[in-house]
Amino acid sequence: MEKKKVIMYSKENCSLCEKAKAVLLEINQEIPIEIEEIDIYQDDDLLMKYQIMIPVIEIDGEEVEFGIIHKDVIRKRLL
Repeated sequence: MEKKKVIMYSKENCSLCEKAKAVLLEINQEIPIEIEEIDIYQDDDLLMKYQIMIPVIEIDGEEVEFGIIHKDVIRKRLL
């Protein structure tokens, strides 16, 4: 099975981002995924777009979920 790329937009010192990353790492145990974490504070456009939404999970160019990340939602989208 080819690894799907999952992008997580986040920022430093973000408890929801830490929880989201833990969810992605859990999912990675059963479904192989490549996780790319992008700090929105490194890109003005991303900061404008996502400032109050983070964390944002993107799969195949689609924003799947933001804020509180639910494992079952991400799993369903990957399967």
